Amino acid sequence: MAPRISWEGVFPAVTTQFREDFSVDLDATAKVIDALIRDGVSGLIICGTVGENTSLTRAEKVSLMETAKATAKGRVPVICGIAEFTTAFAIETAREAARVGVDGIMVMPALVYSSKPHETAAHFRGVAAATDLPVMVYNNPPIYKNDVTPDILASLADCDTVVCFKDSSGDTRRFIDTRNMVGDRFVLFAGLDDVVVESVAMGAVGWVSGMSNAFPTEGETLFRLAKAGRLAEAMPLYEWFMPLLHLDARPDLVQCIKLCEHIMGRGTWRTRPPRLALPEKDKAEVEAAMKKALANRPKLPDVGLKLGR
Repeated sequence: MAPRISWEGVFPAVTTQFREDFSVDLDATAKVIDALIRDGVSGLIICGTVGENTSLTRAEKVSLMETAKATAKGRVPVICGIAEFTTAFAIETAREAARVGVDGIMVMPALVYSSKPHETAAHFRGVAAATDLPVMVYNNPPIYKNDVTPDILASLADCDTVVCFKDSSGDTRRFIDTRNMVGDRFVLFAGLDDVVVESVAMGAVGWVSGMSNAFPTEGETLFRLAKAGRLAEAMPLYEWFMPLLHLDARPDLVQCIKLCEHIMGRGTWRTRPPRLALPEKDKAEVEAAMKKALANRPKLPDVGLKLGR
């Protein structure tokens, strides 16, 4: 039987906070998590791309799961990203996630190896069969090179624990193609910031967001306006947000998002090598975009956010 989930709304891909020596700062990460929840987000993704999963040891990932679960205190769902080189390694991490008691896992294709479609499907099937946790399949072909097409996703419809699909391809037509193949079998999540309104129009009920780390209330408000069909109110906010949302589509998205988060006083800009700080030219461009956005920060319509939780 498929696990029951109530995943919807904005789930920021939470940043992992590092000290000057690049060790994981669990206390600072907990503060980031608590602030996001208090500012109205609907859920959390830890150890995702923005959380720098692939730079973390297994022990660090487990400690981040434990920190997120303890900090969230059941206020919102906590989903842990799983990005490993092999299916066996991914299964081991999934079992650790189940032991910790997070609410679900977001599974990426096996990294480094450019798999064929049947191999990509077999990886997800293998992880799904090894856990009772709800599984979000994560597709991000620009970053991870393996494309989880609607055909591949449809082939996983018999895997009870696979319940959700996050697409970061930027091609919102895939949501319709998926529904045409398997109906409402999967909960659909937007995965690329600068097509979120389009993704909602195509059936996405959730958004794994990068830039909502810096602007969580704006992100959740935008999503809810789009979901409610309040486009006359959503579009001015979307247009204000778009220059920053584009940063989520860059190869250096993690550095850009962390810099914006730092400017907002919500976290540090520091990333763990091989990710390095932005060159001065790029940093200046991001800072200029943030300065313009903050100078024109819009008044937000009421969408029923629960703030201060």
